[in-house]
Amino acid sequence: MDIKAILMGIVFAMMWSSAFTSARIIVADMSPLFALSLRYLISGLLGVGIALALGQSMRLTPAQWRATIVFGILQNAVYLGLNFVAMQTIQASLAAIIASTMPLIVGFAVWAFLGEKLKPLGLAGLVAGVIGVAIIMGARLSGGVDMVGVALCVVGVLALSAATLLVRGATSGGNFLMIVGLQMLVGCVTLAMATFLFETPRLDPSWPLLFAFTYTCLVPGLAATIIWFWLVNRVGATRAATFHFLNPFFGVAVAALLLSEPLGARDILGVVIIAAGILAVQISRQGKA
Repeated sequence: MDIKAILMGIVFAMMWSSAFTSARIIVADMSPLFALSLRYLISGLLGVGIALALGQSMRLTPAQWRATIVFGILQNAVYLGLNFVAMQTIQASLAAIIASTMPLIVGFAVWAFLGEKLKPLGLAGLVAGVIGVAIIMGARLSGGVDMVGVALCVVGVLALSAATLLVRGATSGGNFLMIVGLQMLVGCVTLAMATFLFETPRLDPSWPLLFAFTYTCLVPGLAATIIWFWLVNRVGATRAATFHFLNPFFGVAVAALLLSEPLGARDILGVVIIAAGILAVQISRQGKA
């Protein structure tokens, strides 16, 4: 992996992790499903527009269309939709930690259900991840965390993991920015229907909302996704996923810095163990990239 890929991977992890803090700010002044559907409308139109300007086509392969629809529904609508709803009652740092377990879930699934052999280092990483989550959840439960919000985040990360497994390798073949934009528009349509069915749209204009919403649309919403696809095309999905081990660190650091969320010794210990577990699982799978 060259230095450019390493630097871009770190930037991606910072962008991805910061989305939980900006989401927490957004849902304080805007109903979550309405906010997310509007975000995807803006980001999706920008992505498609840039793709067309670069000469990319909407003529995708069947595998690419399948990936676009699956990711648009499972990742953009289910995963982020549930996280935005949950962010009304739980801290951004906790949501980021739960979401960062995705590589562990994927690693377990390919080992347990898809027959992929996992080295002892990888098995140790899975165990470490479970221990780290248990340490953090034990600390948060003693402080009175909202379990409904936690459950929504857990279902969300399972949906994200399922999407990752279902479309492995399906986005290759070019037009990646067009795929990103169309995925967001699929998420927009899905979330718009969910907003109509389950939510009364709410908007209380404020400067923090404006800044957080703009940042979410442009940085985690569009730029981070583009960087992720660039990384996958450059170094492969497994090597790119190694950068997820940074997400627990960045997630809790940004939330503590911008939202003044408390960070105890057990939280720090759990984050370190989860990050080590993610790194171990990904390193053990490097030869399969």
